[in-house]
Amino acid sequence: MYYPDSESSTIEFKRDFPQNDQIIKTVIGFCNQNGGKLIIGVNDQGQVTGVDDGQIEKALSSLDKAIFESTVPPIIPSVYVRRLGERAVLVIEVSRGMSKPYYRRKEGLEKGTYIRLGRNTLRAKREIIEELRWQASNLDFEAFPIHTASTEDLNKEKISVFLEKRKNRSVASPSEELLRSYKIIQSEHGRVYPSHLGLLLFGKNPQQFLSEAMIIATHFAGNSGREALATVDCEGTLFEQFEHCFAFLQSRLHRSYTIQGLIRDEELEIPLVALRESLLNALIHRNYHIKAPVKVAIFDNRVEIFSPGHFPGPFDSRNLLSGITYLRNPAICKVMREAGYAEKLGSGLIAIFDSYREKMLPTPVIVEGENFVKYTLPREGEFQSMRLKESAEDPLLSLFVYSDEVSIGEIMDFLKVSRATASRRASELVKIRKLQRVGRTRSVRYRIASPTAEEGWGLL
Repeated sequence: MYYPDSESSTIEFKRDFPQNDQIIKTVIGFCNQNGGKLIIGVNDQGQVTGVDDGQIEKALSSLDKAIFESTVPPIIPSVYVRRLGERAVLVIEVSRGMSKPYYRRKEGLEKGTYIRLGRNTLRAKREIIEELRWQASNLDFEAFPIHTASTEDLNKEKISVFLEKRKNRSVASPSEELLRSYKIIQSEHGRVYPSHLGLLLFGKNPQQFLSEAMIIATHFAGNSGREALATVDCEGTLFEQFEHCFAFLQSRLHRSYTIQGLIRDEELEIPLVALRESLLNALIHRNYHIKAPVKVAIFDNRVEIFSPGHFPGPFDSRNLLSGITYLRNPAICKVMREAGYAEKLGSGLIAIFDSYREKMLPTPVIVEGENFVKYTLPREGEFQSMRLKESAEDPLLSLFVYSDEVSIGEIMDFLKVSRATASRRASELVKIRKLQRVGRTRSVRYRIASPTAEEGWGLL
Protein backbone atom coordinates (compact mmCIF):
# COMPACT_ATOMS: atom_id res chain seq x y z
CA MET A 1 0.00 0.00 0.00
CA TYR A 2 1.18 3.50 -0.85
CA TYR A 3 0.53 6.71 1.04
CA PRO A 4 -2.11 8.78 -0.81
CA ASP A 5 0.09 11.90 -1.02
CA SER A 6 3.63 12.42 -2.30
CA GLU A 7 6.66 14.06 -0.70
CA SER A 8 6.84 17.82 -1.21
CA SER A 9 7.75 21.02 0.62
CA THR A 10 4.83 20.33 2.99
CA ILE A 11 5.09 16.53 3.33
CA GLU A 12 8.10 14.47 4.38
CA PHE A 13 8.32 10.69 4.69
CA LYS A 14 10.51 8.77 7.12
CA ARG A 15 10.57 5.00 7.23
CA ASP A 16 12.02 4.92 10.76
CA PHE A 17 12.05 7.33 13.66
CA PRO A 18 14.72 9.99 13.08
CA GLN A 19 16.57 11.52 15.97
CA ASN A 20 14.54 14.14 17.88
CA ASP A 21 16.86 16.87 16.58
CA GLN A 22 15.91 16.10 12.99
CA ILE A 23 12.23 16.02 13.86
CA ILE A 24 12.55 19.42 15.52
CA LYS A 25 14.43 20.92 12.55
CA THR A 26 11.81 19.63 10.12
CA VAL A 27 8.93 20.94 12.24
CA ILE A 28 10.62 24.36 12.47
CA GLY A 29 11.06 24.36 8.69
CA PHE A 30 7.37 23.63 8.18
CA CYS A 31 6.31 26.30 10.70
CA ASN A 32 8.53 28.96 9.12
CA GLN A 33 6.85 28.48 5.77
CA ASN A 34 3.57 26.85 4.83
CA GLY A 35 3.05 24.24 7.53
CA GLY A 36 3.33 20.54 6.83
CA LYS A 37 3.33 16.92 7.95
CA LEU A 38 6.21 14.65 8.93
CA ILE A 39 4.95 11.11 8.40
CA ILE A 40 6.85 8.27 10.05
CA GLY A 41 6.30 4.78 8.70
CA VAL A 42 6.49 5.53 4.96
CA ASN A 43 9.61 4.87 2.86
CA ASP A 44 11.17 7.09 0.18
CA GLN A 45 9.05 5.51 -2.54
CA GLY A 46 5.83 6.33 -0.66
CA GLN A 47 5.20 2.74 0.43
CA VAL A 48 3.60 2.36 3.86
CA THR A 49 5.93 0.27 6.06
CA GLY A 50 4.21 1.12 9.35
CA VAL A 51 5.48 1.89 12.85
CA ASP A 52 5.65 -0.43 15.84
CA ASP A 53 2.88 0.14 18.43
CA GLY A 54 5.44 0.57 21.19
CA GLN A 55 7.21 3.36 19.34
CA ILE A 56 3.90 5.06 18.62
CA GLU A 57 2.89 4.95 22.27
CA LYS A 58 6.23 6.41 23.36
CA ALA A 59 6.03 9.20 20.76
CA LEU A 60 2.47 10.12 21.66
CA SER A 61 3.43 10.54 25.30
CA SER A 62 6.52 12.71 24.86
CA LEU A 63 7.08 14.09 21.35
CA ASP A 64 4.80 17.13 21.54
CA LYS A 65 6.41 18.16 24.85
CA ALA A 66 9.93 17.75 23.42
CA ILE A 67 9.08 19.93 20.41
CA PHE A 68 7.38 22.56 22.58
CA GLU A 69 10.39 22.86 24.92
CA SER A 70 12.99 22.90 22.12
CA THR A 71 11.54 25.69 19.96
CA VAL A 72 11.27 29.48 20.18
CA PRO A 73 8.54 30.66 19.94
CA PRO A 74 7.15 27.40 21.27
CA ILE A 75 5.61 25.18 18.59
CA ILE A 76 2.62 23.05 19.55
CA PRO A 77 2.36 20.19 17.04
CA SER A 78 -0.51 17.83 16.43
CA VAL A 79 0.82 14.30 16.89
CA TYR A 80 -1.55 11.51 15.90
CA VAL A 81 -1.83 8.02 14.39
CA ARG A 82 -3.27 7.25 10.97
CA ARG A 83 -4.27 3.71 10.03
CA LEU A 84 -3.69 2.62 6.44
CA GLY A 85 -4.86 -0.93 5.95
CA GLU A 86 -3.17 -3.18 8.49
CA ARG A 87 -0.40 -0.67 9.25
CA ALA A 88 -0.22 2.49 11.32
CA VAL A 89 1.85 5.61 10.63
CA LEU A 90 2.65 8.46 12.99
CA VAL A 91 1.86 11.98 11.76
CA ILE A 92 3.46 15.10 13.22
CA GLU A 93 1.56 18.06 11.80
CA VAL A 94 2.07 21.80 12.26
CA SER A 95 0.36 24.78 10.68
CA ARG A 96 1.99 27.83 9.15
CA GLY A 97 3.41 29.88 12.01
CA MET A 98 2.22 33.40 12.80
CA SER A 99 5.22 34.42 14.95
CA LYS A 100 8.13 33.84 12.57
CA PRO A 101 11.00 33.23 12.66
CA TYR A 102 10.87 29.98 14.65
CA TYR A 103 14.18 28.53 15.72
CA ARG A 104 15.79 25.80 17.78
CA ARG A 105 16.35 27.03 21.32
CA LYS A 106 19.83 25.59 21.92
CA GLU A 107 21.20 26.87 18.59
CA GLY A 108 19.75 30.39 18.80
CA LEU A 109 18.13 32.51 16.11
CA GLU A 110 21.12 32.85 13.78
CA LYS A 111 22.03 29.16 13.57
CA GLY A 112 18.80 27.47 14.62
CA THR A 113 16.32 28.85 12.07
CA TYR A 114 15.31 26.29 9.44
CA ILE A 115 13.20 26.38 6.28
CA ARG A 116 11.84 23.86 3.81
CA LEU A 117 13.31 23.87 0.31
CA GLY A 118 11.52 21.35 -1.85
CA ARG A 119 11.84 18.07 0.03
CA ASN A 120 14.77 19.24 2.17
CA THR A 121 15.10 21.09 5.48
CA LEU A 122 17.91 23.66 5.42
CA ARG A 123 19.38 26.22 7.81
CA ALA A 124 18.08 29.68 6.89
CA LYS A 125 20.50 32.41 5.87
CA ARG A 126 20.34 35.94 7.24
CA GLU A 127 18.27 37.30 4.33
CA ILE A 128 15.66 34.59 4.81
CA ILE A 129 15.45 35.25 8.55
CA GLU A 130 14.77 38.92 7.77
CA GLU A 131 12.07 37.95 5.29
CA LEU A 132 10.44 35.70 7.90
CA ARG A 133 10.31 38.70 10.26
CA TRP A 134 8.48 40.78 7.63
CA GLN A 135 6.02 37.97 7.01
CA ALA A 136 5.23 37.85 10.73
CA SER A 137 4.60 41.61 10.67
CA ASN A 138 2.43 41.24 7.57
CA LEU A 139 4.77 43.65 5.77
CA ASP A 140 6.32 43.31 2.32
CA PHE A 141 9.86 44.48 1.60
CA GLU A 142 8.64 46.19 -1.59
CA ALA A 143 6.59 48.65 0.51
CA PHE A 144 9.38 49.59 2.96
CA PRO A 145 10.53 53.23 2.68
CA ILE A 146 14.07 54.01 1.58
CA HIS A 147 15.24 56.63 4.08
CA THR A 148 18.30 57.69 2.07
CA ALA A 149 16.07 58.76 -0.84
CA SER A 150 13.48 61.51 -1.27
CA THR A 151 10.42 61.96 -3.45
CA GLU A 152 12.66 63.99 -5.79
CA ASP A 153 14.24 60.67 -6.78
CA LEU A 154 10.92 59.59 -8.31
CA ASN A 155 10.25 60.34 -11.96
CA LYS A 156 6.89 62.06 -11.83
CA GLU A 157 6.51 61.92 -15.62
CA LYS A 158 6.77 58.10 -15.57
CA ILE A 159 4.18 57.96 -12.80
CA SER A 160 1.80 60.20 -14.78
CA VAL A 161 2.19 58.07 -17.93
CA PHE A 162 1.34 54.94 -15.93
CA LEU A 163 -1.72 56.54 -14.34
CA GLU A 164 -2.97 57.71 -17.74
CA LYS A 165 -2.48 54.39 -19.57
CA ARG A 166 -3.21 51.80 -16.87
CA LYS A 167 -5.65 49.10 -17.94
CA ASN A 168 -9.30 49.27 -16.86
CA ARG A 169 -8.73 52.46 -14.85
CA SER A 170 -9.72 56.06 -15.36
CA VAL A 171 -7.13 58.80 -15.84
CA ALA A 172 -6.04 60.32 -12.53
CA SER A 173 -3.54 62.89 -11.30
CA PRO A 174 -0.64 61.62 -9.15
CA SER A 175 -1.98 62.80 -5.80
CA GLU A 176 -0.23 61.82 -2.59
CA GLU A 177 -3.21 59.68 -1.60
CA LEU A 178 -3.12 57.76 -4.90
CA LEU A 179 0.65 57.22 -4.73
CA ARG A 180 0.28 55.89 -1.21
CA SER A 181 -2.47 53.50 -2.33
CA TYR A 182 -0.04 52.01 -4.86
CA LYS A 183 2.68 51.91 -2.15
CA ILE A 184 4.89 54.14 -4.29
CA ILE A 185 5.50 56.37 -1.26
CA GLN A 186 5.40 55.84 2.52
CA SER A 187 5.15 58.28 5.41
CA GLU A 188 7.26 57.91 8.52
CA HIS A 189 7.89 60.34 11.40
CA GLY A 190 6.22 63.18 9.52
CA ARG A 191 8.27 62.73 6.35
CA VAL A 192 7.44 61.17 3.00
CA TYR A 193 9.86 58.69 1.40
CA PRO A 194 9.79 56.65 -1.79
CA SER A 195 9.34 52.93 -1.20
CA HIS A 196 11.42 50.15 -2.73
CA LEU A 197 8.56 49.65 -5.19
CA GLY A 198 8.49 53.38 -5.97
CA LEU A 199 12.15 53.47 -6.98
CA LEU A 200 12.11 50.08 -8.73
CA LEU A 201 9.21 51.04 -10.97
CA PHE A 202 9.39 54.84 -11.22
CA GLY A 203 12.82 55.90 -9.97
CA LYS A 204 15.10 58.29 -11.86
CA ASN A 205 18.09 56.07 -11.01
CA PRO A 206 16.99 52.97 -9.07
CA GLN A 207 20.49 51.45 -8.94
CA GLN A 208 21.76 54.45 -6.95
CA PHE A 209 19.85 53.00 -3.99
CA LEU A 210 19.38 49.36 -5.02
CA SER A 211 22.63 48.56 -6.81
CA GLU A 212 21.93 44.85 -7.42
CA ALA A 213 18.33 45.30 -8.60
CA MET A 214 19.26 44.74 -12.23
CA ILE A 215 19.64 42.02 -14.88
CA ILE A 216 22.95 40.71 -16.17
CA ALA A 217 22.41 38.93 -19.50
CA THR A 218 25.20 36.95 -21.17
CA HIS A 219 25.46 34.97 -24.40
CA PHE A 220 27.94 32.09 -24.04
CA ALA A 221 29.64 29.97 -26.68
CA GLY A 222 28.67 26.30 -26.45
CA ASN A 223 26.82 24.80 -23.50
CA SER A 224 29.24 25.21 -20.60
CA GLY A 225 29.44 28.95 -19.93
CA ARG A 226 33.23 29.20 -20.17
CA GLU A 227 33.42 31.73 -23.02
CA ALA A 228 31.22 34.83 -23.16
CA LEU A 229 30.33 36.15 -26.61
CA ALA A 230 28.37 39.20 -25.40
CA THR A 231 27.00 40.57 -22.15
CA VAL A 232 24.77 43.49 -21.16
CA ASP A 233 23.83 45.09 -17.85
CA CYS A 234 20.13 45.93 -17.92
CA GLU A 235 19.49 48.77 -15.47
CA GLY A 236 16.87 51.45 -14.85
CA THR A 237 13.31 50.70 -13.76
CA LEU A 238 11.88 47.19 -13.92
CA PHE A 239 10.03 48.18 -17.10
CA GLU A 240 13.29 49.35 -18.69
CA GLN A 241 15.22 46.30 -17.50
CA PHE A 242 12.61 44.00 -18.99
CA GLU A 243 12.53 45.78 -22.36
CA HIS A 244 16.34 45.90 -22.61
CA CYS A 245 16.84 42.24 -21.68
CA PHE A 246 13.95 41.02 -23.85
CA ALA A 247 15.40 42.83 -26.86
CA PHE A 248 18.87 41.35 -26.16
CA LEU A 249 17.42 37.82 -25.98
CA GLN A 250 15.55 38.25 -29.26
CA SER A 251 18.66 39.60 -30.98
CA ARG A 252 20.79 36.59 -29.96
CA LEU A 253 18.34 33.76 -30.69
CA HIS A 254 17.67 32.17 -34.08
CA ARG A 255 14.61 32.77 -36.23
CA SER A 256 12.91 30.62 -38.84
CA TYR A 257 11.11 32.12 -41.84
CA THR A 258 8.16 30.98 -43.92
CA ILE A 259 6.64 32.77 -46.92
CA GLN A 260 2.97 32.57 -47.75
CA GLY A 261 2.17 34.54 -50.88
CA LEU A 262 3.70 37.98 -50.40
CA ILE A 263 3.87 37.72 -46.62
CA ARG A 264 7.01 36.61 -44.82
CA ASP A 265 6.36 35.14 -41.36
CA GLU A 266 9.19 34.75 -38.87
CA GLU A 267 9.26 32.74 -35.66
CA LEU A 268 11.76 32.72 -32.79
CA GLU A 269 13.23 29.33 -31.87
CA ILE A 270 11.98 29.79 -28.28
CA PRO A 271 8.27 30.70 -28.07
CA LEU A 272 8.05 34.42 -27.38
CA VAL A 273 5.40 33.94 -24.73
CA ALA A 274 7.66 31.53 -22.80
CA LEU A 275 10.59 33.94 -22.98
CA ARG A 276 8.42 36.87 -21.90
CA GLU A 277 6.66 35.11 -19.01
CA SER A 278 9.86 33.58 -17.61
CA LEU A 279 11.61 36.95 -17.58
CA LEU A 280 8.59 38.72 -16.08
CA ASN A 281 8.27 36.09 -13.35
CA ALA A 282 11.94 36.51 -12.48
CA LEU A 283 11.45 40.28 -12.04
CA ILE A 284 8.04 40.31 -10.36
CA HIS A 285 8.50 37.47 -7.87
CA ARG A 286 12.19 37.81 -6.95
CA ASN A 287 13.36 38.65 -3.45
CA TYR A 288 14.66 42.22 -3.69
CA HIS A 289 16.19 42.08 -0.23
CA ILE A 290 18.84 39.68 -1.57
CA LYS A 291 21.69 41.74 -2.97
CA ALA A 292 22.12 39.85 -6.22
CA PRO A 293 20.99 40.51 -9.79
CA VAL A 294 18.69 38.46 -11.98
CA LYS A 295 20.97 36.51 -14.32
CA VAL A 296 20.12 35.45 -17.85
CA ALA A 297 22.40 33.05 -19.74
CA ILE A 298 22.06 32.03 -23.39
CA PHE A 299 23.72 28.74 -24.36
CA ASP A 300 23.65 26.82 -27.63
CA ASN A 301 21.01 24.44 -26.30
CA ARG A 302 19.05 26.50 -23.76
CA VAL A 303 18.32 29.81 -22.05
CA GLU A 304 18.59 29.96 -18.26
CA ILE A 305 17.03 32.66 -16.10
CA PHE A 306 18.05 32.85 -12.42
CA SER A 307 15.87 34.81 -10.01
CA PRO A 308 17.14 35.53 -6.44
CA GLY A 309 15.03 34.00 -3.67
CA HIS A 310 12.91 30.87 -3.47
CA PHE A 311 9.26 30.61 -4.50
CA PRO A 312 7.00 32.70 -2.21
CA GLY A 313 4.63 29.77 -1.69
CA PRO A 314 4.92 25.98 -1.47
CA PHE A 315 6.81 24.70 -4.52
CA ASP A 316 5.98 21.36 -6.07
CA SER A 317 7.10 20.84 -9.67
CA ARG A 318 4.06 18.60 -10.24
CA ASN A 319 1.69 21.50 -9.48
CA LEU A 320 3.24 24.19 -11.68
CA LEU A 321 0.24 24.07 -14.01
CA SER A 322 -2.39 24.32 -11.29
CA GLY A 323 -2.83 28.07 -11.75
CA ILE A 324 -2.29 28.72 -8.04
CA THR A 325 -0.35 31.97 -7.46
CA TYR A 326 1.58 33.08 -4.38
CA LEU A 327 2.86 36.66 -4.37
CA ARG A 328 5.99 37.96 -2.64
CA ASN A 329 5.56 41.42 -4.19
CA PRO A 330 1.80 41.94 -4.59
CA ALA A 331 2.04 45.71 -5.17
CA ILE A 332 4.70 45.33 -7.91
CA CYS A 333 2.54 42.66 -9.50
CA LYS A 334 -0.49 44.98 -9.42
CA VAL A 335 1.37 47.83 -11.14
CA MET A 336 2.91 45.52 -13.78
CA ARG A 337 -0.52 44.05 -14.50
CA GLU A 338 -2.21 47.44 -14.83
CA ALA A 339 0.67 48.63 -17.02
CA GLY A 340 -0.11 45.77 -19.42
CA TYR A 341 2.97 43.62 -18.76
CA ALA A 342 1.48 40.82 -16.67
CA GLU A 343 -1.79 39.14 -17.60
CA LYS A 344 -4.12 37.11 -15.38
CA LEU A 345 -2.58 35.89 -12.14
CA GLY A 346 -1.54 32.25 -12.31
CA SER A 347 -1.54 32.09 -16.12
CA GLY A 348 2.16 32.77 -16.76
CA LEU A 349 3.57 29.31 -16.01
CA ILE A 350 0.69 27.66 -17.86
CA ALA A 351 1.48 29.80 -20.93
CA ILE A 352 5.17 28.80 -20.80
CA PHE A 353 4.45 25.07 -20.87
CA ASP A 354 1.56 25.36 -23.34
CA SER A 355 3.68 27.30 -25.85
CA TYR A 356 6.37 24.60 -25.79
CA ARG A 357 3.79 21.84 -26.11
CA GLU A 358 2.22 23.52 -29.15
CA LYS A 359 5.61 23.62 -30.91
CA MET A 360 6.36 20.02 -29.80
CA LEU A 361 9.60 21.14 -28.13
CA PRO A 362 11.27 19.55 -25.08
CA THR A 363 9.53 20.56 -21.86
CA PRO A 364 10.94 23.58 -19.95
CA VAL A 365 12.31 22.92 -16.47
CA ILE A 366 11.71 25.12 -13.42
CA VAL A 367 13.65 24.26 -10.27
CA GLU A 368 13.95 25.84 -6.84
CA GLY A 369 17.47 25.95 -5.42
CA GLU A 370 18.89 27.37 -2.22
CA ASN A 371 17.86 31.02 -2.52
CA PHE A 372 17.18 31.00 -6.26
CA VAL A 373 14.64 29.87 -8.84
CA LYS A 374 15.94 28.77 -12.24
CA TYR A 375 13.91 28.71 -15.45
CA THR A 376 15.46 26.56 -18.20
CA LEU A 377 14.04 27.06 -21.71
CA PRO A 378 15.34 24.55 -24.29
CA ARG A 379 16.35 25.94 -27.67
CA GLU A 380 15.17 24.27 -30.84
CA GLY A 381 17.80 22.38 -32.84
CA GLU A 382 19.45 19.11 -33.77
CA PHE A 383 21.65 19.13 -30.68
CA GLN A 384 18.80 17.58 -28.67
CA SER A 385 18.27 14.46 -30.80
CA MET A 386 21.14 12.42 -29.38
CA ARG A 387 20.25 13.12 -25.75
CA LEU A 388 16.55 12.62 -26.37
CA LYS A 389 17.39 9.21 -27.82
CA GLU A 390 19.48 8.42 -24.73
CA SER A 391 16.61 9.48 -22.48
CA ALA A 392 14.59 6.53 -23.78
CA GLU A 393 17.05 4.30 -21.88
CA ASP A 394 16.52 6.15 -18.59
CA PRO A 395 14.24 9.15 -17.92
CA LEU A 396 16.97 10.75 -15.80
CA LEU A 397 19.13 11.25 -18.90
CA SER A 398 16.49 13.49 -20.45
CA LEU A 399 17.38 16.12 -17.82
CA PHE A 400 20.67 16.58 -19.70
CA VAL A 401 18.78 17.80 -22.75
CA TYR A 402 18.56 21.10 -20.88
CA SER A 403 21.82 21.29 -18.99
CA ASP A 404 25.37 19.95 -19.11
CA GLU A 405 25.54 19.64 -15.32
CA VAL A 406 22.83 18.99 -12.76
CA SER A 407 22.68 18.77 -8.97
CA ILE A 408 21.04 16.18 -6.74
CA GLY A 409 18.31 18.74 -5.96
CA GLU A 410 17.52 19.14 -9.67
CA ILE A 411 17.35 15.36 -10.08
CA MET A 412 14.98 15.17 -7.08
CA ASP A 413 12.65 17.79 -8.58
CA PHE A 414 12.80 16.27 -12.07
CA LEU A 415 12.07 12.68 -10.98
CA LYS A 416 9.87 13.68 -7.98
CA VAL A 417 11.84 11.44 -5.62
CA SER A 418 13.69 11.77 -2.31
CA ARG A 419 17.39 12.68 -1.99
CA ALA A 420 18.32 9.07 -1.22
CA THR A 421 16.51 7.77 -4.31
CA ALA A 422 17.96 10.51 -6.54
CA SER A 423 21.49 9.71 -5.31
CA ARG A 424 20.96 5.99 -5.91
CA ARG A 425 19.64 6.54 -9.46
CA ALA A 426 22.54 8.82 -10.35
CA SER A 427 25.05 6.37 -8.87
CA GLU A 428 23.64 3.56 -11.01
CA LEU A 429 24.31 5.63 -14.14
CA VAL A 430 27.80 6.47 -12.88
CA LYS A 431 28.51 2.74 -12.51
CA ILE A 432 27.67 2.06 -16.15
CA ARG A 433 29.54 5.22 -17.21
CA LYS A 434 26.57 7.11 -18.56
CA LEU A 435 27.18 9.90 -16.03
CA GLN A 436 30.27 11.40 -14.45
CA ARG A 437 30.35 12.72 -10.89
CA VAL A 438 31.85 16.16 -10.19
CA GLY A 439 32.59 17.36 -6.64
CA ARG A 440 31.85 15.71 -3.33
CA THR A 441 29.22 15.41 -0.57
CA ARG A 442 26.26 17.85 -0.79
CA SER A 443 27.88 19.93 -3.54
CA VAL A 444 28.17 16.95 -5.89
CA ARG A 445 27.00 17.48 -9.48
CA TYR A 446 26.61 15.14 -12.45
CA ARG A 447 27.34 15.51 -16.15
CA ILE A 448 27.15 13.27 -19.21
CA ALA A 449 30.25 11.08 -19.07
CA SER A 450 33.18 11.73 -21.34
CA PRO A 451 34.70 8.56 -22.84
CA THR A 452 38.19 9.77 -21.90
CA ALA A 453 37.38 11.01 -18.40
CA GLU A 454 39.54 9.55 -15.67
CA GLU A 455 38.24 11.62 -12.76
CA GLY A 456 34.79 11.79 -11.30
CA TRP A 457 33.94 8.10 -11.54
CA GLY A 458 32.70 6.56 -8.37
CA LEU A 459 29.82 6.31 -5.98
CA LEU A 460 28.30 8.68 -3.46
